[in-house]
Amino acid sequence: MAEPSPVLDLRGLKCPLPVLRTRKALAALSAGARLTVLCTDPMSAIDIPHLMHETGNEVEGREVTDGVLTFRLRKAEGC
Repeated sequence: MAEPSPVLDLRGLKCPLPVLRTRKALAALSAGARLTVLCTDPMSAIDIPHLMHETGNEVEGREVTDGVLTFRLRKAEGC
């Protein structure tokens, strides 16, 4: 059974903090690990997918509920 992904709660933080903290959290994960990120900064909708593309990692899903952006991320092999 897969381990649950850690949740990084970045609600209330403004750009550039959500993307910087997401980068740091991903760096600490093993390849193939998943991370769930919660954000309220509207710029995160652009910044987090851009970070993932830039670093070769993957956005597995994204949803917006009551103003909270939830990203499901996966660290790529070799990153």
